[in-house]
Amino acid sequence: MQGGRDIASSGLLVKILYSTKVSSILIARRYSLHYLTLIIGGIAMGLATAPLGWTWTAWFAQIPLWWVVLSPNHHLIALKLPVKQALTAIAWGGGFYGCALFWITGVHPMTWLGVPWLVSLAIALFCWLAITFWGTILVFCWLVAVGWWQKTTTKRLTNSSNPYSHQSIFANGLLLLWGVTSWGGLEALWSRSILWWSPLAYTQSPSQLALLQWLNLSGTSLITGAIVLINGLLALGLIQFVQKAKKPGLGHCLTALIIWLGLQGGGYLMYQQPLADRPDQAIKIGIIQGNIANEIKFNSEGWKKAIAGYTEGYQVLASQGVDLVLTPEGALPYLWETIVAQSSFYQAILQSKIPVLLGAYDRKNDGYTNSLLSINAQGKLIDRYDKVKLVPLGEYIPLANILGKFIQRLSPLKDQLIPGDRPGALQTPFGKAVVSICYESAFPELFRQQILQGGEFILSSANNAHYSTAMPAQHHALDVMRAIEGDRWLARATNTGYSAIISPQGDTLWRSAIDQYQLHAGTIYRRQTQTLYTRWGDWLTICLFVLSGVAWLGLRTKR
Repeated sequence: MQGGRDIASSGLLVKILYSTKVSSILIARRYSLHYLTLIIGGIAMGLATAPLGWTWTAWFAQIPLWWVVLSPNHHLIALKLPVKQALTAIAWGGGFYGCALFWITGVHPMTWLGVPWLVSLAIALFCWLAITFWGTILVFCWLVAVGWWQKTTTKRLTNSSNPYSHQSIFANGLLLLWGVTSWGGLEALWSRSILWWSPLAYTQSPSQLALLQWLNLSGTSLITGAIVLINGLLALGLIQFVQKAKKPGLGHCLTALIIWLGLQGGGYLMYQQPLADRPDQAIKIGIIQGNIANEIKFNSEGWKKAIAGYTEGYQVLASQGVDLVLTPEGALPYLWETIVAQSSFYQAILQSKIPVLLGAYDRKNDGYTNSLLSINAQGKLIDRYDKVKLVPLGEYIPLANILGKFIQRLSPLKDQLIPGDRPGALQTPFGKAVVSICYESAFPELFRQQILQGGEFILSSANNAHYSTAMPAQHHALDVMRAIEGDRWLARATNTGYSAIISPQGDTLWRSAIDQYQLHAGTIYRRQTQTLYTRWGDWLTICLFVLSGVAWLGLRTKR
C-alpha cells in the first residue's frame, strides 16, 4: 500500500512539475512576443524618418506602446514595478531612437584625430547608446505619467460592468487626451535640454508637405499630437476588435481616419496659398559646399585645399552677380584674425566686394566660439553669431570635472568651445538673418526667438562630414520644418552635403549631392510675417495641459 502511495505521489509531482514547466514556457513566449512587438513598433517609427522616409509607418508604429496602456491585460495600473515600465520604454524607445539615430556611429573611425581604432569604436557606441537612452527616458516618463492618470482617474470611471458604456468611452477619451498632452509636454521639455533631435513630427519631413503646413500654427506639437492620438485610437479599436466588440472598434478606427484626412485636407489648402514675395525683397545668394574631408581639415593640406576651394568658389559666384555668399560651418576653421592676415580668401573679398557669411572661429573669454561671421563688401566684420547649442562630447564635455577624466574630447581644438550667450539675429548687409549652426536645427525655439528679433530669412551652416549620410538627410528634414514654422526662406551650406534652398512652404528648390564640391546661386526673399507659432510659441501644449488639468480636478472632486 505504501509503495502505491509513493508511486501516486511521484506521478502527481511529475504532473505538477510538467505543468509548471509548460506554464513557464508559455509565459516566457508571451513576454518575448510582447517585447518583440514593442521593438518592432519602435523600429517602424524609426524607419519613418529620413533618409528611408517610410512616413506611413509612423501612423501605426506606436500601437504596441498604446496597447500596453489600454489593454486590460497589460495596462499600467498593473505595472506596479518601475522595472516593467522601464523594460517597455527600452523596448519601444530603443527601437525608435536606436534606429533613427544610428547614424551617429558614423563618427567611427576617429583615427585622424589620433584616437586608437578600438577606443574610437567604444566612443561611437557610447554616443549612440547615450542619445538612445536619453530618448528612452522620455518614453519611460510618458509611461509613468499615463500610469499615474490611470490610477488617479481612469480607475474611478471604469467600474462599470460594461466596458463599452458611455462612462468607459469617456474615460478612454480622457486617457487619450492625457497621452497626447504628456507626450507633447515631454518633447517640449526635451527640446530645451542639451541633447535633442527626434520629435515624432520629423517622421513626416521632408516629403509630407501638406501635413507639415500645420507647423506654422503651433510648431511640432500638433503633428506629434496627431501621431500619438491616431495611434491611440487605432490601438483602442484593435483591442475592442480582439474582444469581439466590432462596432466600437470600427468607430475608433474611423475616427482616426477622419482626423488624418482632415489634417491632410487642411494642410493641402494651406499649401496651395501663394507666397506673394516682392521682387524688391529678393536676395541672390551663393552657396559654397567645400567638401573638405575631416581627415585633413585641420592640417596644412586641409588649410590649403580650403583656401583654394573657397576662394575660387567665392570668385565664381561673385562673377555670377550674387548679392551674398554663404559658407559652411567651420569652412575656414581658424580665427578671423588669422584669415585676414594669411588668406587669399580675404583678398578676394576686398577685390570682388561681395558680402560673405563665413564659418570660422573667434575668441571668447578663455576659449573659442564656433561662429558664423558677417563680413561686408569692404571686408569688415560687422556682426557674428556664436553657436549656442554645442554638441555634447563633440564640442564640449558635460560635467567636465567628472567626465573629462574618462572621455577623450572629440573636438580637434586645443581648448573647449564656449557657447554663445543667447540666440541673436545676425546683422547682414541685407537685414537681419536667423542663424543655425549644425546641431541647432533641432531646436525650434532658437529660430523663433531670432524671428521675433527681426530675422527675415534663415541661414543654416553645417559640417555633417562626421557622420553617415543618414544624418544629412535628417538634418535637411529638420531645416524643412524650421522654414515652415517661421514662414521664412532658408539657405543652407554644408561641408559635404546636403546644402539646399528651401521655400517657406518647405519646397526644396535645390539640394546638393553628397561628398562633392559644389557651387550654387539661387534666390531667397526677405519676409516680415509672423506665424501663429512665432507669436505664441507652443500654445497648443499649454492649452492641452490646462484642459487635462481641468478634467483631472473635475474627476477628483466628483462625488
